[in-house]
Amino acid sequence: MPPKIGFPMTLTYFMHFPLWKIFFTELGFEFVTSQPTNKLILNNGIKEAVTDACIPIKLFHGHVMALKSKVDYIFIPRMVNIDKEKHITFCPKFLGLPDMIRASISNLPPILEISLDKKNKGKLFLYKACRLLGRQLGKPFNKVLKAYLKAVKFQKKFENFLVSKKITPIEAFDYLFKDKNRVNNTKYNRKQTDREINKATSLENNLNIAVVGYPYQIYDSYISADIINFLKKNNVRVWTMEMVPYSILKRYSNRLSKKLFWHFSNKVVWASYHYIDQPYIDGLIHVSAFGCGPDAMVGKLVELECKYRNFPFLNITVDEHTGDAGIKTRIEAFIDMLRYRRTA
Repeated sequence: MPPKIGFPMTLTYFMHFPLWKIFFTELGFEFVTSQPTNKLILNNGIKEAVTDACIPIKLFHGHVMALKSKVDYIFIPRMVNIDKEKHITFCPKFLGLPDMIRASISNLPPILEISLDKKNKGKLFLYKACRLLGRQLGKPFNKVLKAYLKAVKFQKKFENFLVSKKITPIEAFDYLFKDKNRVNNTKYNRKQTDREINKATSLENNLNIAVVGYPYQIYDSYISADIINFLKKNNVRVWTMEMVPYSILKRYSNRLSKKLFWHFSNKVVWASYHYIDQPYIDGLIHVSAFGCGPDAMVGKLVELECKYRNFPFLNITVDEHTGDAGIKTRIEAFIDMLRYRRTA
């Protein structure tokens, strides 16, 4: 049996799962994720994390707890900077995540830790991080290089897939990884792909709503009350940040007199401005985490822009005490308001 490397199904999972799955699998390891968030994972995370941590960090602790007895290693990348702009970084809790886990949870398997830091390590920051991982795991250079190149190629394919097909990361994961041939084969049958994706996403929609926020809040169906699927069941076409090409997002970077300091925060604001400009979008929902300082600032910036443009806006704040019923009631009222607004 190959050694198992565990990857928590939260935080960067929704961004980089294809990259790391391909990389570690090509190196000969079994890449294992925790199960989707549930009540036990949440409760364990609350118990192990520091009390003032936001809900995403508490969840990360819970997912590590779910993995620790099942794997030989736990992979926790230290996210520092992956943008061209050197001043843009990740939340301090992202920067210190490996240290927080070591200090909070005992009897852990070895933690595989690398820093993704484009600011200090240059354009080849990802290659250098993968090469370091290969050394830690005792793999030869040629094998690491081959795994890195294949992983980067597949990650780009995944990101392009989100944009071209206008689907969520979860839908893309389900499609790309449910059949091994789709992982190994870089040539897709375009007609077959279009047919399957259109079948999966087609609805008789009469509303288009943009749902913006950090990926690990929107796509975690447990803490977000499964907002994406709830909207779809109400015949709403959902649009998210990942469906917009980065080149288009960047056009909105000058809307503010000064860029924000945080990677996700900038992307959420830019995506919001983009969707507010689109005539086919009926309204915008921002999902935020209680206790997150950057998120509170982002929510206010988006709210003010929507107010200035007279654009329908709803903010949903989640934490460990949030109940499904309250969220769904507010969303239903928002949908009803948008439908009434169309006919008024």
